Amino acid sequence: MEKDAVFDEEDEQMHDVRKMVSAQNRKKKKSGGFQSMGLSYPVFKGILRKGYKIPTPIQRKTIPLLLDGKDVVAMARTGSGKTAAFLIPMFEKLHTHNAKGPRGLILSPTRELAMQTLKFTKELGKFTGLKPTCVLGGDKMEDQFAAIHQNPDIIIATPGRFLHLAVEMELKLHTIEYVVFDEADRLFEMGFAEQLHEIIRRLPDSRQTLLFSATLPKLLIEFSKAGLNDPALIRLDVDTKISDLLKTWFFSVRAEDKTALLLHLLQNVIKPSEQTVVFVATKHHVEYIRSVLNEAGIECSYIYSSLDQTARKINVAKFQKKKTLILVVTDVAARGIDIPMLDNVINYDFPAKPKLFVHRVGRVARAGRSGTAYSFVTSEELPYMLDLHLFLGRPVKIATGASKEDDDGLFGTVPRSFLDGAEESLRILHENSHDLVSLRNVVSNACKQYTRSRPPPSSESVKRSKEMAHADVSVHPILGRMIDESEGRRNKLLEDLKSFKPGQTIFEARGTKRSGESALVMKTKRSYHEGVIEKNKVRVAELKQTMNEGNIERNLETSSLSEIENHYLKRKGFRDEHYIPSRSSDLQTEKGLAVKSFEQDASGISVDFVADDTDVMRKQVTTKKWDRKRKKFVGASNDKGGKRIKTESGAWIKATYKSNKYREWMEKNRIRGKSTNEDENEEHETSSRKGGKRGQRSRGKKSQGKLRNEMKSKDQILKARQKKQNIEKRLRFKNKSRKGVVSKGKKR
Repeated sequence: MEKDAVFDEEDEQMHDVRKMVSAQNRKKKKSGGFQSMGLSYPVFKGILRKGYKIPTPIQRKTIPLLLDGKDVVAMARTGSGKTAAFLIPMFEKLHTHNAKGPRGLILSPTRELAMQTLKFTKELGKFTGLKPTCVLGGDKMEDQFAAIHQNPDIIIATPGRFLHLAVEMELKLHTIEYVVFDEADRLFEMGFAEQLHEIIRRLPDSRQTLLFSATLPKLLIEFSKAGLNDPALIRLDVDTKISDLLKTWFFSVRAEDKTALLLHLLQNVIKPSEQTVVFVATKHHVEYIRSVLNEAGIECSYIYSSLDQTARKINVAKFQKKKTLILVVTDVAARGIDIPMLDNVINYDFPAKPKLFVHRVGRVARAGRSGTAYSFVTSEELPYMLDLHLFLGRPVKIATGASKEDDDGLFGTVPRSFLDGAEESLRILHENSHDLVSLRNVVSNACKQYTRSRPPPSSESVKRSKEMAHADVSVHPILGRMIDESEGRRNKLLEDLKSFKPGQTIFEARGTKRSGESALVMKTKRSYHEGVIEKNKVRVAELKQTMNEGNIERNLETSSLSEIENHYLKRKGFRDEHYIPSRSSDLQTEKGLAVKSFEQDASGISVDFVADDTDVMRKQVTTKKWDRKRKKFVGASNDKGGKRIKTESGAWIKATYKSNKYREWMEKNRIRGKSTNEDENEEHETSSRKGGKRGQRSRGKKSQGKLRNEMKSKDQILKARQKKQNIEKRLRFKNKSRKGVVSKGKKR
């Protein structure tokens, strides 16, 4: 016990000395590089050996906070230097190898990323003496048992296999000091939520936690609040609005005509040398549109979430090197893809949330370049377009005959002649290919599932969209320039027919005696209500004129009478005596003086992606159940089948995590279980040294579960080898002597 106390005092003194040295280094160096971060010599030597001189933006922001011991939630994409951003503070905190147990844990969503992180850890931490190991699904569990028994300092793992090992080996993770959730949004997207929550319950409260993610879904924010202690939020994607150099054009189109319009834009409107990304709803849309474009002679790349990793890399590389100029993707698959020189974005399916629209079009018009975003809007998607304009703070601009091509944000129709020509070519393609017909049927079913799973628009936007449906919308000017005079007259006639209203009803038309009686009834009704209708028209005209005089910036044609009356009464200073405002008068002042927390910052940038796979969509739309502890309805788990076991934390996990593989491995290699305490190790060592009956009794107590480690020493291994060699020599000598006797007998 005295020795332990002396060692603890020495560790504390060394820790204090390291703190003083790092603080002194920070004071001396003010160049803004790695020198100014106060890193120890082994860590700094590894950085120099890798050839790094200046930290990236994410490294410059996160490393000082992590060195101070704070928990961090960082939003960064692949290729931004995030691996070094969490490894350098980890090396600085763990310092050198220690036999207590694993002290660093890095959880990755895929095997490839985990192997890449392991390689980078060995290269960057070459001079620190820290021992990393990798625990991946698909590898032999026996090898991973042996790796854990060798006391690694850092474990790089996938969540499923790490939890399996933790339950199987009954690992005590109280030595973990530093935890990293790499690509956290991908971890939740791939269905590791249950494993992550169980792992976080087993970790000590004194740990330091870092979470890296490209986006922040609501599930991830809730996980961060539960697993991190007052984290600092670091963002590199500060641009939340659209660029001024980006032109946004919206086309009113039927759902059946979307593919025809896409073909027309790619063949006639967009230049052949420009790169275009097409965003669709599901992976079935990706497969269908890819097949249509290939049949039409347009080469394209494609990506969706369940696509093989190798195929995904090949398709992205083709598009980045401009071997293909069109990329068809879903929202989920588009995360983490960085294409700096993009020209156009086409929203084949309009996004269900304004932040998703900003996320899509934010890839265009970067670094001073201009770009264009084409969006297809059906009658069902019109409320989402209104929500977007409300989010951006822009008015809805409806195309008229006087609209120009340079006008940004115009909402217009598509000439029927363009769609007819594209639909004819599509019909021929479908007749020549049976695969396209089957893919189209799959897409229609997937579209139904997608519309059920996407979040609903606001009720006010739904109301306004119904009023906009009756508005007079002209052809979009970007398409109108390609129309000749005869085509323009034809479109004008079609628009007039669409807005035509007959002067009499069907009951008033001439016909039989019955229709004459109906006409008499309608005539009586018209004479009764005609005066009321005229008065109402005069009243609306007066109110609109009053609002025009006040320079009110709103769309008067789509305003209802109740909205006009309410605004008119407010201008007159009228207030109901029973009116109670929903907001206090000093709300904005209090909001500005309030202390900002991680929850407030994260809620403003959270983005939920709709899944691109029908199976995942069904899982997202779950039934609700009442949670007694949280006092609210929560999503019920769909995974009810199979046996489950209760862990130490009280959570229920799959029973398949617990088997006898570890016990069989220990018996096969003659290894006893590792004790969880140093005192227990000492007790077992002393009992084994004394030997005799007392040692046999202590070894025979299996119920205690406190078993010592019987790994063979170097001397024992050498003795065993010498003994084996002697036995082999004797056997060889006996065999030779027998052969000699036999040969002599034959000669005789």
